[in-house]
Amino acid sequence: MSESSPAKYHRQQMRKHEVYNEVLRRLKESSNIIDEVKQPGFDDQLWAHFNRLPPRYALDVNVERAEDVLMHKRLLQLAHDPINRPAFEIRLVQVPPIAVDGDIDDSARSSFLRDGGPKSIHPPPAFGSSPNLEALALEDGDGAIHGLQYSRPMHEITFSTDDKPKVLSQLTTLLAEIGLNIQEAHAFSTTDGYSLDVFVVDGWPHEEIEQLRTAVEKELMKIENRSMPKLLLLSHMGEQEQAVIPREIDHLKIPNDGIDVWEIDPLLLKFGKQVASGTYGDLYKGTYGNQEVAIKILKADQINTDTRKEFAQEVFILRKVRHKNVVQFIGACTKSPSLCIVTEFMSGGSVYDYLHKRKGSFKLPSLLRVAIDISKGMDYLHQNNIIHRDLKAANLLMDEHEVVKVADFGVARVKAQSGVMTAETGTYRWMAPEVIEHKSYDHKADIFSFGIVMWELLTGKIPYDYLTPLQAAVGVVQQGLRPTIPKNAHPKLAELLQKCWQQDPTSRPDFPVITETLQQIAKEVGDEGDDRRKEKSSGGFLSALRRGLN
Repeated sequence: MSESSPAKYHRQQMRKHEVYNEVLRRLKESSNIIDEVKQPGFDDQLWAHFNRLPPRYALDVNVERAEDVLMHKRLLQLAHDPINRPAFEIRLVQVPPIAVDGDIDDSARSSFLRDGGPKSIHPPPAFGSSPNLEALALEDGDGAIHGLQYSRPMHEITFSTDDKPKVLSQLTTLLAEIGLNIQEAHAFSTTDGYSLDVFVVDGWPHEEIEQLRTAVEKELMKIENRSMPKLLLLSHMGEQEQAVIPREIDHLKIPNDGIDVWEIDPLLLKFGKQVASGTYGDLYKGTYGNQEVAIKILKADQINTDTRKEFAQEVFILRKVRHKNVVQFIGACTKSPSLCIVTEFMSGGSVYDYLHKRKGSFKLPSLLRVAIDISKGMDYLHQNNIIHRDLKAANLLMDEHEVVKVADFGVARVKAQSGVMTAETGTYRWMAPEVIEHKSYDHKADIFSFGIVMWELLTGKIPYDYLTPLQAAVGVVQQGLRPTIPKNAHPKLAELLQKCWQQDPTSRPDFPVITETLQQIAKEVGDEGDDRRKEKSSGGFLSALRRGLN
């Protein structure tokens, strides 16, 4: 029987109290006591620090490194001032010892860790060790002492900033640009809108940290310049620097082959109710002429160089596609300040909302029909050299005719001439390992994501919901982590999932093979899988999937 929510909350609170008390005791008993600890009210400040972070912070933090908690507290305080963001700290760490002969018990391990040991010239990571770090210790160790072995030193980089969208993606990209490999990651969000992200990395050739600190600062400046709105960016530059800014910052340019006219006069749009809202834009139901449409409009205060480029790219992609399993593009307004994309209105909503907000579930015949629709839509995109790069249930929409369509092309790209790309994009829980690692990738990255979507349809769960997104990404790359396929899954469907999320992209099937396999399974379970529109329904997502749903 699973633990009830109140019982779990009580257990977490008890653990948080235990960790707080132990950290406080160690700080006050330290021979090198810090002035901050002596200040009146410090006990309450420390407790407030634990309370503003999620329970897993207390569960994961290494109490034997109590001073690290103070460092986290200081970084979060620094992040309150925009001038300091992101605040970061770098230090050398060494992985805790592991047994190489199987004879070391936990007490010996703890004693060795506490005493430092001849090989432990650097402290351990702030959040202890994990299985992948221990594996590295065994593989890369530089010698055993009394049955214990250490890995070579690594660097631990801790960032704190305001908890904004894509911050994890930006930080992991930053580390990759410097040439660092993420071996362990912990990401936390505070209750008041800040982030604390801790990375254990290797790949830096020197043990000293000043050169690494300089490299991190340079990459942070690049991120800041890329994400600044134009006016702020110009205010930070001299005249010579301003002269080399690409002119497309001033005007939104989208290639037009003259075949179709897609520019929409915003005065012809009638806005209805708002159906969704995100960081960068809002989605409305509306009308254009006599047609029901969905209007995605960018928020004026979020328009900058990056969002304008993504907007232009999405319009460019949508103009090129016409398929029954791809959301239909109606037009766009590309003149500031009314930047919006108009598509057909999908009355059924997203598959994600159905699964995770309405707690719906699929029986196998209906699941297969949905999967076939997705596979056909993605096959069409790949045939036209378009890679979606963010395939997940949230980007799959349902119309009133029981048709599932691929949507949201904000990060989609036309395949490069070389057939590969290296930029990281997408959503970590659905992202292929080669994309996470910033390696060259092609359309097979979408196949991996499709496998995760299939699992999502099969289980109704969010992938790796017991991990943070970044921890899931590290697990996928470093440990070959994949979702657990239910034991009662159809054997051929389970086999297809495993093929889709193979580590080697060349081993993954293409969508024509996937579609054929799904149709064969559909026939076996008593459903043709390709003729699902014999009757029309008008009740939205729930009624549209009334056949084959629990």
